[in-house]
Amino acid sequence: MAQADTELEQRAVNTIRFLAVDMVQKANSGHPGMPMGCADFAYVLWMKFLRFNPADPEWPDRDRFLLSAGHGSALLYAMLHLTGYDLSIEDLKNFRQLHSKTPGHPECHCACGIETTTGPLGQGFATGVGMAIAAKHLGALFNVDGHEPVGSRIFGICSDGDLMEGVASEAASLAGHLGLGNIIYFYDDNHISIDGPTGLSFTEDRAKRFEAHGWHVRKVDGHDRAAIAEALEAAIAETGRPSIIMGRTHIAYGSPNKQDKSSSHGAPLGEDEVRATKENLGWPVEPAFLVPGDVKSLFDSRIEELKPAYGSWQKTVEELRETKPELAKLWDTMHDKVFPSDLEAQLLAAAPDGEVATRKASGKVLQAAAQLAPGLIGGSADLTPSNNTFLNDYPVFMKETPLGRNLHFGVREHAMGAALNGMALYGGVIPYAGTFLVFADYMRPAMRLAALCGIQAVYVFTHDSVFLGEDGPTHQPVEHVASLRAMPNLTVIRPADGPETAYAWSYALRRKDGPTAFMLTRQKLPAIDRGKNASAEGLLRGAYVLSDCEGEPDTVIMASGSEVALALAAKETLEGQGGKVRVVSMPSWEIFEQQDKAYRDSVLAAGCQRRVAIEAGASMGWERYVGEKGLVLGINDFGMSAPYKEIARELGFTPEAVVKRILSYKS
Repeated sequence: MAQADTELEQRAVNTIRFLAVDMVQKANSGHPGMPMGCADFAYVLWMKFLRFNPADPEWPDRDRFLLSAGHGSALLYAMLHLTGYDLSIEDLKNFRQLHSKTPGHPECHCACGIETTTGPLGQGFATGVGMAIAAKHLGALFNVDGHEPVGSRIFGICSDGDLMEGVASEAASLAGHLGLGNIIYFYDDNHISIDGPTGLSFTEDRAKRFEAHGWHVRKVDGHDRAAIAEALEAAIAETGRPSIIMGRTHIAYGSPNKQDKSSSHGAPLGEDEVRATKENLGWPVEPAFLVPGDVKSLFDSRIEELKPAYGSWQKTVEELRETKPELAKLWDTMHDKVFPSDLEAQLLAAAPDGEVATRKASGKVLQAAAQLAPGLIGGSADLTPSNNTFLNDYPVFMKETPLGRNLHFGVREHAMGAALNGMALYGGVIPYAGTFLVFADYMRPAMRLAALCGIQAVYVFTHDSVFLGEDGPTHQPVEHVASLRAMPNLTVIRPADGPETAYAWSYALRRKDGPTAFMLTRQKLPAIDRGKNASAEGLLRGAYVLSDCEGEPDTVIMASGSEVALALAAKETLEGQGGKVRVVSMPSWEIFEQQDKAYRDSVLAAGCQRRVAIEAGASMGWERYVGEKGLVLGINDFGMSAPYKEIARELGFTPEAVVKRILSYKS
């Protein structure tokens, strides 16, 4: 762009600073110091490097900007307002207020231009790694014969807190290994944390640390805009390694009494200090939320300047449609997530018959799913053979082979979960990841953000109960299924056999508004005779009558996963003694709760008083279905190390023990 005169440029930077200061002061809540310190970098990035289009905020080839230091949200809101996004001055004045577009930390569902929800430190940093993976993969797929519809770069700002969190180290290691040269982060090295100087707890050489991770590292004065621009140019030119620009900044820059002090991190400056800071930087004390006309024109000129790049991209896509119609069709299929109308039938045909562990069934179904869903890409946290997550017909995603659809995340569950979020948010792909269910604890922060953002991601959790056996209680999940069910907008599915697993995959592929988690067994499960019992299609309603009796039942046994076969065996014995038993397979509470009351009552036999639930995990929550006086056969203690059949006998998960418990139970 034409070089703005130095005075106008400085006014533009101070406009950014004081919009943030005024937001925080009006709300009497927030973090003014970080936006004040990073305003120079934000100005240079948006005005000289970032490619965006506020008229089409979902432009697939836009550069992505991630504010990993989400507490500095006022900085992002100021930039979005100044660069033409649908964020008005009134929206800025409603910072941190009920139902506003400007919540305390950026939330991607609140306003256009916010690429991801950040707040938990390190998450934005790691999410960007996933975005970079998706961009590399799609670029390798669609940038052919001179057509380059994919050229996005991933920019971000991270803080000391981001780099202290373990997820950032995991993600940095992975990004360096994969050579993700489309990542460029600015590290706000202001030497201040909430507790005081960062030296209290954070003294390693961060530059050497990132060099060891395989990153390109530059150090700059974070208030020297020429140096920032030079560092950004060098980072963009470095296509073989991710880059981090370590900017030495001053928190609350310009504040006479709070610059370089932790008191400016998480509280308003105060009216007196706002006045003093504005006077110190030569800014009018009134009015608040001032955007001078020449500054507005300067930002408007940047919007105009970027229009040819957007037009060029549109032309590229049009040419691709004309010269590569099959590739263009694939683009649409992947970005619109279009599946064959007979998706369920094809996945069901891929499901194995007979006795099978559901992790094995999932692996078989996944091979078919990869053919039917070309955007499906993922892998495992160094547990690929156990999770059965490898796509046999496709290469591994590596620096040299970005076309690959298999990802080796390494033992990095936390970064893996966040990377899935980034891939899904980037668009064009459906990411999945596998690990043992007990290690969902390492993924939980990223999973929670996926649920909050409504991100389509698939979690393949195997070894789903104490029946994984000899590895013992450190690896045996007990409370995990119950705790994941407590997470809003996460759909948990625990299938009972191969056919239910096939329908679980179809559900996860078609669900675009949130993540889905599979709970899969290590051990083989008995085959369910689908000729004698109901179709597994009932999974799509969350719970269904698998096996019924003549007339009204006197006992309803509900179960999920590996315990469904146990419920069927108990039914056979009880009916041999004159009982009338209904067995309900209940693979997903969340899907079941979406059904109307009439259906739910019909499945659970509303008039039946004798209700039993069987699940090899924490019993918490089943009371909503069995009733206050119902019987729940669960596990509310840690497991033990032994072959799984011995554990089952010890804990009473055999047909004989279950029947005995039911017969002795009085509703």
